[in-house]
Amino acid sequence: MSELVTGEAVALELRPARLPSRALAVLLDLVAAMAVYVAVTIVLVTSTASLDEAAQTALSIATFVLVLVGGPIAVETLSHGRSLGKLACGLRVVRDDGGPIRFRHALVRGLIGVIEILMTFGIVACIASFVSARGRRLGDVFAGTLVVRERIPVTRTAFVPPPPPWLAGRFSGLDLSAVPDGLWLAVRQYLTRMQQLDPQVGWSMAERLASDLAERTGAPVPQGVPPAAYLAAVVQERQAREARRAFGSDAGRAAMPAAVPATNGRAVSPEARGGTAAVHGPPVGAAEVVSEPSAGKRPAESPAGSAGDRPGTRFVPPA
Repeated sequence: MSELVTGEAVALELRPARLPSRALAVLLDLVAAMAVYVAVTIVLVTSTASLDEAAQTALSIATFVLVLVGGPIAVETLSHGRSLGKLACGLRVVRDDGGPIRFRHALVRGLIGVIEILMTFGIVACIASFVSARGRRLGDVFAGTLVVRERIPVTRTAFVPPPPPWLAGRFSGLDLSAVPDGLWLAVRQYLTRMQQLDPQVGWSMAERLASDLAERTGAPVPQGVPPAAYLAAVVQERQAREARRAFGSDAGRAAMPAAVPATNGRAVSPEARGGTAAVHGPPVGAAEVVSEPSAGKRPAESPAGSAGDRPGTRFVPPA
């Protein structure tokens, strides 16, 4: 299975098609193309019987190129990677990043397919598919495409736990542009599976991921914030930014959790209802927008032993 990461830190699971299903799809496409080619040839022979031999040869070559080469290219371009054989086998051609292909992708696949499928009877394509880890032939390698399975068993989507309410919106000032997709994927996988890990192992993994994330953002992890809660809050901040960029500010506010009433003396400001969970009081840091009332102490800065001062977060870290 191949995993790609979108801007919302969601892993797209792509199941590459293997040689048997791809060979069956190519066979169906060739049968359909040959049937069209024979029908067009019969019509041309009957309608151009009065032409000389050179003209008939030129028409035959043009028909071969247009039907057996241009036809598959046009079909894949118009159907976004789903030819007749691939549609029957539940396959589809996509780009390496999971997006739909365009004319240039179909053109490269079609031209190279003439050599590795038609001229070599599929031997080169079979060898390339066996060697490739994702079953790609030479046309896919040069075009930057991948044939994937569309009809796959429905699986339960892993749930990314939300951060504690008192951390919502706290990292709105972080610079997330330097964080690579691989780190986002590692953080998401940890958050979805941390309940299945040993507490000590999960805590050490969270600390390592939080340290890597803090190094990429240039801001240290706030003191007193559990690493798992920090990771969940940063992932939620990225999702909110992508939602605002794609759908506007209202979608970004909807991506943030709703403000909760005052808890343990914490007064939540009206801005929290708009998606920025700010709390009245002095600011606590350059990258933080959560503050505490002057009469109380912020749970994140309380000593490690005073766990009773922390508000209820409904977030269960691995340790």
